[in-house]
Amino acid sequence: MKRYIQYPRVAGVASRQAHADLPPGTYEREMSKEGFFGPAAFFHHRHPPTGWTSFEGPLRPHAFDLTKLPAGGAAGAITAPEGSPWAAHEVLHNAHCRVRWWRLPRSMDHLVRNADGDELLFVHAGRAELYCDFGHLAVEPGDYVVLPRGTLWRLECAEPVDALLIEATNSTYTLPDKGLVGAHAIFDPALLDVPAIDEAFRAQSARTAPEGAAADAGWRVLVRRRGVLSAVSYPFNPLDAVGWHGDLCVCRVNVRDIRPLTSHRYHLPPSAHTTFVANRFVVCTFVPRPFETDPGALKVPFFHNNDDYDEVIFYHAGDFFSRDHIHPGMITFHPAGFTHGPHPKALTRMLVQTKPATDEYAVMIDTRDALEVAPAATSVEWTGYVDSWRGEPAG
Repeated sequence: MKRYIQYPRVAGVASRQAHADLPPGTYEREMSKEGFFGPAAFFHHRHPPTGWTSFEGPLRPHAFDLTKLPAGGAAGAITAPEGSPWAAHEVLHNAHCRVRWWRLPRSMDHLVRNADGDELLFVHAGRAELYCDFGHLAVEPGDYVVLPRGTLWRLECAEPVDALLIEATNSTYTLPDKGLVGAHAIFDPALLDVPAIDEAFRAQSARTAPEGAAADAGWRVLVRRRGVLSAVSYPFNPLDAVGWHGDLCVCRVNVRDIRPLTSHRYHLPPSAHTTFVANRFVVCTFVPRPFETDPGALKVPFFHNNDDYDEVIFYHAGDFFSRDHIHPGMITFHPAGFTHGPHPKALTRMLVQTKPATDEYAVMIDTRDALEVAPAATSVEWTGYVDSWRGEPAG
């Protein structure tokens, strides 16, 4: 535990409880260390800290409409076929995390293996059957699927699939330490589904070629290591295991199985919704929850300095109560180093909401290291996003 210099003080007109009982007519801003875990200061401002009239330079926030990206094809020494996860559009990346947008219009005609790190597949739309080293698993919208590094896999589509791919480069996905609330809070590990060696798996194992290919076409495996593809061909299906044992496996949990931590008297920070942890970044999930009912408690996210982490949010479904002009399939990126918070429209409901609960599903990625914006993301950027915070809240 770091021994920070700690000296809790109250100066001027201020609340003594974070995120509650704000002095009338003020807006709270949090400045903290280590995200929301270290020492913090809470300021009370007369105006929303995001009420800028202009914003220039690389710290400006971004919003990208991933639904405008087509199914991609990646060229290189070895070409990834259209619809391959290796042809997915790179959106954001750093040395520890790669975020890609994958559109799969039809079943994969090849197998893939990621030798660079664990892959987290979040299914935004579509349905498919996953076949992998460990067996068979059906996937549907809202599913998180953790694919450990080195897993051989492919999808057979019942419907075209749109998915967010989050690579833990040279790292492993783990579950967060849930502390005092215990291991069964948020979601019970018993909810983690794993593949089965069932009749569907055994039937596909017997095929000499992928579905839809010529019977003598064989099986092609595309392996990515250090960002470069290698191709390995087989006269038989490499997914032919008759059994396995151990404590390493593909697993799945759906967002509808997540039961968020809530407090009726205090707006919890995003870190309370952490779902997976990797080296140098975390993945959190926002799901429907009741609004705070204490009259003095904030009912919207608080303004905060984004000083230690880059923040990325992918919007999956519902009404995103703290954002305006954002629809499912969009992704926002707030680089570390500037203050952000709810849009002016959301601020009008800062203390009184018009409904009892939120109605949103979203995936948040907080990275300890700066992310780079890939050209594909720039091509579908909503450049007016930075201006969506302008002005005082109405009413």
